[in-house]
Amino acid sequence: MDTDKIQALFDSPLMVVNIGPRLFGEALEKQGVEVVQVDWRPPAGGDKQMQDLLSALGM
Repeated sequence: MDTDKIQALFDSPLMVVNIGPRLFGEALEKQGVEVVQVDWRPPAGGDKQMQDLLSALGM
């Protein structure tokens, strides 16, 4: 195992991709963490039937 690579990872600045509520990302930003906010929502608003229909259409 290359412990130098692992140590380099822990010594590097933290960058977070936040897919959750914006509040989580904002809390990290206040601590000086670089955050990329992704505004993701489940397809069809989470409606399983609509997701199945979209999937059948290849979407």
